[in-house]
Amino acid sequence: MNHRTPLLRLAVPNYVALLSGVLTGIVDVAWVARLGPSPVAAVAVATGVENALLGIVLLISGGVTVRLAAALGAGDTHTGRDRPGGATAGGATAGGEAGALAVIRAGWRLYLVITPVVVLAGTALRGTLAGAFLADPGAARLAGAYLAVLFPGVAIFYAQQVVDAIFAGRGDTRTPMRLALTANALILVLDPLLIYGAGLGVTGAALATAAGRAVALTGGLVRLHRGRPGGRLRPDAALPVRAVARTGAPIAGDFLVRMAGALVLLAVVGRHGVAAVAAYGIGLKVLYFATMGFYAIRNAATIHTPRTLSARPGQRAAIGRQVLTLALVAGIGASALFAGFAPLIMRLFTADRAVAAAGVLFLRCVGGYLVPIAAVIGLAGFLMAAGRGARLFAVTVAGTALQTLLALWLPARLGLPGVWLAMALAAVFQLLLVLASANLRDHPAAAAEGGGPVGTEAVKPAVSRSRRSAGDRPERAPR
Repeated sequence: MNHRTPLLRLAVPNYVALLSGVLTGIVDVAWVARLGPSPVAAVAVATGVENALLGIVLLISGGVTVRLAAALGAGDTHTGRDRPGGATAGGATAGGEAGALAVIRAGWRLYLVITPVVVLAGTALRGTLAGAFLADPGAARLAGAYLAVLFPGVAIFYAQQVVDAIFAGRGDTRTPMRLALTANALILVLDPLLIYGAGLGVTGAALATAAGRAVALTGGLVRLHRGRPGGRLRPDAALPVRAVARTGAPIAGDFLVRMAGALVLLAVVGRHGVAAVAAYGIGLKVLYFATMGFYAIRNAATIHTPRTLSARPGQRAAIGRQVLTLALVAGIGASALFAGFAPLIMRLFTADRAVAAAGVLFLRCVGGYLVPIAAVIGLAGFLMAAGRGARLFAVTVAGTALQTLLALWLPARLGLPGVWLAMALAAVFQLLLVLASANLRDHPAAAAEGGGPVGTEAVKPAVSRSRRSAGDRPERAPR
C-alpha cells in the first residue's frame, strides 16, 4: 500500500507552517551579522537560551492543546457549527462549555504561576548566563543586553504560546500560522529600523521581536474573545491544572532534554572563540530549513499512522518503512545541498573570513548528523502514534547524554570538528535504538503489536503534533 502520497500531502503544508516560526531568527541573524562576529555570537547565545525557555511553556501549551482537543473529540463541547442548522443540545452545551473553559482557564492559571518565575529569575541571572557561554567580555556584554529585553518579553512569548494552543485545541491551525506570519512581517520591518536606524544594535533586534510578538498576541486575543463560547464556568467547577500539567510534561521534558544538549554544545563551541560561536549560530539557523522538514514528516506520520491502523492494522510495518524512507531522502538531500552550497550560504550571512571558514566546515560536516537525525525524528511520529512515547523519551535522554560526553572529549583531540563528530555519533546511536523499538519487519508478532484500535495514549501525541504544525516548532529557534 502506498503511504508516501498521503504522508507528503500532510507534510508539505505543515513544513510551510513550521518555517514561519523560524524566519524570525533567520532575519535577525542576517541583519545582526553586519555588525560583526561579537553581536552574532551574542544573538546565537540569547536565542539558544530562548529555545530552552520554549521547553518550559510546552508544559502549558502541550497540555492545553491535548486536553482541549481530546474534550472536543469526545463531544464535551458542542458549538452551533457542530450541528446542522446550528442546533445544540442545551444540557450538553452547558456542560461542554464549562469543561472547555475549565481547560483554558487551567492553562492561564499555569501561565500566571510559571511566567513570573521565569521572567524574574532570568532577568536577575542574565549576566551570569551570558558569561557562561561567552568567554569574550564584549560578546558577553552584548548577550546580556539582548537578554535584558528577552526575559521581560517572555511574558508575551508564553502568552502567545497559550493562545496558539487554544486555537489548535479547537482544531484551528490556520490562525496561529497567520499570527506567526504577522509577527515575522513586523520584525522584518522593525529590525533594520531599530538595529541601524535607531542605533540600538542587538538590543534593537530584541525589541523588534518583542514588538512583533506583542502585535500578534493582541490579534490572537481579540480573535479568541470574539469566538469564545457563550457559557460560563460554574463556581464549583474544578480547574484541571494538574491534568494539563501532567499531559504537557512529557512534551516539555523531551524538548528540554534536547535543548539542554544543544546548550552544552554551544558552551563547548564557545571555547573555540567568537568566530566559532558566530559560525555555529549561523549554521544552526540554516539547518532549520532542513530540520523543519524532518518535523513535518514526523507530524504527518503522527496523523496518518493512527488513522490507517484503525482500519488496516497489518500496515504498521509498511507505514514505518515508508516514513523512514521519506526521512532518509530528506536528510540526504539536505546534506548534499548544504555541503555543495556551503560557501555561498555563509557569504549571504557574513563577510568575516574566520566566521565564514568555520561555517563552511560545519555545513560540510553536518551531513553525518542530519541523515540519522532525520530518520530519528520521522520515526518518532510513527512511534508516538503507536503509543511508545516513553521509549522515545528514554532514547532522547540516552542520546543526549552520549552527545554531551563525546562533545566534551573529542574536541580535545580533534578540535572543533570533534563537536560535529559528537553530534553525528550520538544521532546514529539514537537511530539504532529507534529502529530496534520500531521493529519494521513484517511478521505476525509485529502486526499484532501494532494492530488493534489505537488507544488513548496513541491519540494524544497525534493531537499534540497537530498543534505543532501550526507554527509551534519543536526544537525550533524562535529567535
